[in-house]
Amino acid sequence: MHWQVRAFGELTLTELYAALQLRQEVFVVEQDCPYLDLDGLDQGAFHMLCWRGGKLLATQRCLPPGLAFGQSSIGRVVVSPSARGTQLGRELVRRGIDFNLGQWPGSGIRIGAQAYLLDFYSSLGFVADGDEYLEDGIPHIEMVFPTKE
Repeated sequence: MHWQVRAFGELTLTELYAALQLRQEVFVVEQDCPYLDLDGLDQGAFHMLCWRGGKLLATQRCLPPGLAFGQSSIGRVVVSPSARGTQLGRELVRRGIDFNLGQWPGSGIRIGAQAYLLDFYSSLGFVADGDEYLEDGIPHIEMVFPTKE
C-alpha cells in the first residue's frame, strides 16, 4: 500500500477524481443519502489517500483549526467496500490523528461522526461531546480528541 498526503492544489486530477468517486460511491450511493459533498472545505484541507496499485482504497481530509470547527478536524473518512474488514479504517483514522496533532499541535481534533461509529471512534481516543443531531438525515455526534496538556 502507498500512503500520501496532499494539499488540495497538489492533487492531480486523477487523484481528485478517485477521491470524489469513492466518497460518492459510499456516502451517496451506498448510504442512500443525497447530499452536497462538495461543501467548499476541500480546498483548505489536506487529503490523505491510500492506494494499492492504481486503486484508491481509502481517503480522508484533514482540516485546519477554524475551517470546520475551532479545533482541527478529520472528515470524509471513507474506505472502499473492497478493503473493508482489513483494519484499514482504523489505520486511516490513526494516521489522520497523527497528522493533525503534528500539523496543528495543541489544537485538539473535533469531528462530526456518524452516530453508529461512536464505538469505533471512542476506541481510537475520541470522546463524545454533545447530543446526537441529524445531518443530511443521518444521526451524527460531535466527538473530540483531547490534547494532552
